[in-house]
Amino acid sequence: MFYKENHMIDNINWYPGHMKKTRELIQDNLKAVDCVIEIVDSRIPVSSRNPIIDDLISGKPRIIVLGKADLADEAETAKWTEKLAKGDGVRRVMALNLQSGENIKKLLKALEAEQAKRDETRSIKRPLRIMIVGVPNVGKSSLINRLTGKRSAQTGDKPGVTKGKQWLTLSNGMQLLDTPGILWPKFEDPEVGLNLAFCGSIKDDILGVQDLGFELIRVLGSRYPDLLAERYKLDEVSEDALENMDNIARKRGFIMSGKRIDYERTGRTVLDEFRGGKIGRITLETAE
Repeated sequence: MFYKENHMIDNINWYPGHMKKTRELIQDNLKAVDCVIEIVDSRIPVSSRNPIIDDLISGKPRIIVLGKADLADEAETAKWTEKLAKGDGVRRVMALNLQSGENIKKLLKALEAEQAKRDETRSIKRPLRIMIVGVPNVGKSSLINRLTGKRSAQTGDKPGVTKGKQWLTLSNGMQLLDTPGILWPKFEDPEVGLNLAFCGSIKDDILGVQDLGFELIRVLGSRYPDLLAERYKLDEVSEDALENMDNIARKRGFIMSGKRIDYERTGRTVLDEFRGGKIGRITLETAE
């Protein structure tokens, strides 16, 4: 019924044509911008950093935003903030709660500092031009809406909501170029693909809800057993992920005729509750 972890991502043709177009869009517009905001998912700071973006924007000043910080382990986010700040061309790293808007003022101040640096070295003064990049469903549109103070970009909980490039003007006159989320053609590490899928950056129907939910239960049972037990009222967390999935289904009453487990509903529930932060504040990749 369930696939082994290292086979789930193999041989999947999920790199559609719009990903190629997004890459070309970034390349074509990069010369027009002064700095780049790269937004990554605080829960998976490695898996949500696209190596293609690294290559494309090399040489441009970069501000890294750790989005969805309200869903991640605070202690781990602090470690990641320090670690990512050591990257080439990185001017600033900051964690943001895009739901509450916490730390948006700090990001605006960082952008103002980039504006001042540009004005010092250029005879022609103009508002800063910024490009925002990241994988699908990482929170780019929510960040843009916070920066502009209005609903400028469409948001959604599924990958692929942003359709094309959008030039937007911030309240301070700066210009911001939004780009669609971009993934890359092949995952060298299957765990990267799973992490992206757990967080909703890859469409659920590519891997299948019940298999993806099973893999998430396996990971949470290993790394966050107490949170898993508390959320689903489990007497204990087994080393067997399928046993845990069965127990979660029974606790929630996800039983079909003939006393069969409804794995589809169980998988969907665990995925949705993880993504919504209902299981707890979880970081799947540690800074160590």
